[in-house]
Amino acid sequence: MPGRRSRTRTERKSGRYIQARPAGDRTDDIAFDATLRAAAPFQVRRSQERRSNHLAYAIHKEDLQRKVRVRKSANLILFVVDASWSMAVAERMNATKGAIMSLLTDAYQRRDRVGLIVFQKDRAQLVLPPTNSVTLAKKALADIPVGGKTPLSAGLYLAYQVFQQQKLAHPDVMPLMILLTDGAGNVSMTDLPPQEEAHRIAELFREAEIRNVTINMEHAAFDQGLAQELAEHLGGPCYTLAELHAESLYEAVKQELDQ
Repeated sequence: MPGRRSRTRTERKSGRYIQARPAGDRTDDIAFDATLRAAAPFQVRRSQERRSNHLAYAIHKEDLQRKVRVRKSANLILFVVDASWSMAVAERMNATKGAIMSLLTDAYQRRDRVGLIVFQKDRAQLVLPPTNSVTLAKKALADIPVGGKTPLSAGLYLAYQVFQQQKLAHPDVMPLMILLTDGAGNVSMTDLPPQEEAHRIAELFREAEIRNVTINMEHAAFDQGLAQELAEHLGGPCYTLAELHAESLYEAVKQELDQ
């Protein structure tokens, strides 16, 4: 069933009719009111045609207007979390778990779904596949692996794959990635340097217009701007460590969803 929060244009006839546009070669779901308005200025010019064909109103193909509809779409909120030892693991995990549980409560009412990807050592794992089940989320959040290096590229690429797969299964889904990282990857999947590889993958999100928020986990005293730089490649906003508390993170996500 459709979600209750984000709006998106749809080709289905079940959405709400908000405006019309020229139909072109499409002759389904015609907006009759807009078509009549489009043809109105030409009725005097077409008077001979109307008399010859006993028409009250002469409509040509170029007058046809097709309905533009919108429908409420479910959001897919995917948390992508750095679980390496490079940052304050306990603080990050507590904030993430609190935000996910708050979002799941909200998702139960709004039919949104939430997922969680954790990256550490040499791999990324989808520890919570997209769900609106609070029970499944609690099980997945109970034992998150931590430690090791930072395979940032692997985390980003797995998130991109999940979004692409979900888009095929649910064409109207509205994706949103919440990335918690200091932006300092040190493991590559290819021969490229880790940062360059991560930036290239990040640009896939911008090209695909996948909404995203980066939470900069680095302490202000040691921040080299890597998270902000990554966010620029992603095409989304970047928040700071001070905004990491579960309630603030939850509100930041809700703000993105309500745009």
